[in-house]
Amino acid sequence: MSKIEQIITEIEEYIDNCKFQPLSTSKIIVNKDDIDELLAELRLRTPDEIKKYQKIIANKDAILNDAKERSEAMISEATAHINQLVSEHEIMQKAYAEANQIIEQAQQEAQGILDTATTEANDLRTRAMQYTDDILANVQSILSTGMNSFESAQETMMTSLNSSLNVVVESRKELGAQDEDNADLELDDDMTVDLDQ
Repeated sequence: MSKIEQIITEIEEYIDNCKFQPLSTSKIIVNKDDIDELLAELRLRTPDEIKKYQKIIANKDAILNDAKERSEAMISEATAHINQLVSEHEIMQKAYAEANQIIEQAQQEAQGILDTATTEANDLRTRAMQYTDDILANVQSILSTGMNSFESAQETMMTSLNSSLNVVVESRKELGAQDEDNADLELDDDMTVDLDQ
């Protein structure tokens, strides 16, 4: 409690303790010296209290101004930070968009390369199969021709062998007939000798 408030309380208590004038409920009898003393002290204390309050008010204004400046600085800093975050967010979004575009382009290029490689591989496979089929057809033709030639040669050889066999058989037959003739001649000679004797 301030001094002024204390003096005012003392004046109120003093008035409450005063006696009323006779036949009155609103007028009281006060001791002039006592009330003058309280009022004098009130006057004496008032300038000091006013200065104190003015100082408090001034300090309050200074505190409020400082708080205002600090809050404005914090708001400014927060705004700058938010703007920076927004800017960084925009940069990140732009970077993500560019990265996604690069990834999509790379995927398209990779798909194109894969499609081209698949087409070339299929074409190469088709050509290789055709080349292999052509070689196999050529080999088949050579083998067929060789087999036909072999069969023809075999038939010729068999004919020649049969002819030779026939010659041999006939020769043997002729040899066998000559042997019989010679045996007959020897038998005749023997008979002749016997006759001569």
